[in-house]
Amino acid sequence: MAGNFWHSSHYQQWVLDKQDLMRERQADLKVVSEDEYSKVMIFFANFIQALGEQLKVRQQVIATATVYFKRFYARNSLKCIDPWLMAPTSIFLASKVEEFGVISNSRLISTCQTVVKTKFPHAFNGDYPYRIQNVLECEFYLLEMMDCCLILYQPYRPLTQYCNDLKPETDLLQVSWRIVNDSLRTDIPLLYPPYLIAIACLHMACVIKQKDVKQWFAELSVDMDKILEISRQILALYEMWKTYDEKKEIAGILAKIPKPKLNPSRPPSAGPNNQENNTQNSSSQSNQQSSKH
Repeated sequence: MAGNFWHSSHYQQWVLDKQDLMRERQADLKVVSEDEYSKVMIFFANFIQALGEQLKVRQQVIATATVYFKRFYARNSLKCIDPWLMAPTSIFLASKVEEFGVISNSRLISTCQTVVKTKFPHAFNGDYPYRIQNVLECEFYLLEMMDCCLILYQPYRPLTQYCNDLKPETDLLQVSWRIVNDSLRTDIPLLYPPYLIAIACLHMACVIKQKDVKQWFAELSVDMDKILEISRQILALYEMWKTYDEKKEIAGILAKIPKPKLNPSRPPSAGPNNQENNTQNSSSQSNQQSSKH
């Protein structure tokens, strides 16, 4: 793992620009609105959370899986690979990267089937269709798309350090930790360094708990405009949650998204390789035919 966030692939390749993110989403935003797209991302973050809790993995694994999921769809359309397949694939890969251990193939699929039936029947009718071979193939596409940039820096460690620095205010960690978890339902993990996310969530926790730590924040050499922007995005999420009824809305939103084939198709970004494969396949077929003659 890179000892310094500023030298890591996370900072150098995966702190994205909001305008680039919106440009990449244009194909999906022709089918669903911006609000509906946000609700899809919230839903699958909840699905990953439920899978992780059922599999008894650490929150760090769940957070990493959620960011992997978001990274894939930051570069690809929702119709490219079914999010119902990408979600368990992200957990499967994150559990290995975060050194939790490999989740057994049968347990992963059986857990997906159980969680879909018990917790998300309002969003998915019928049996969970994917098997471990689909997950393994999807994992390859996810690795390829991320260019094997697997190490993530999460806000949890800096958050714990900041709360230790504010030792008298011991009840801030629990509140700010929950806000960090909520931020995974937004684009924030794709747009900002984790230490800024930690400071923003701690700032919100101080407001909620009515703690006066203005002096501590004044001594930080950070861009407070970015802190306030992160806070605004989290508050917008909470505002949406006041009126968002997932059980009534999500099935209709998911129905708008074109369904990929059962087997994941190669992402558009990998087109040249795919064309090359097709060329090789056609040439081998013609060779077979000529040998028969």
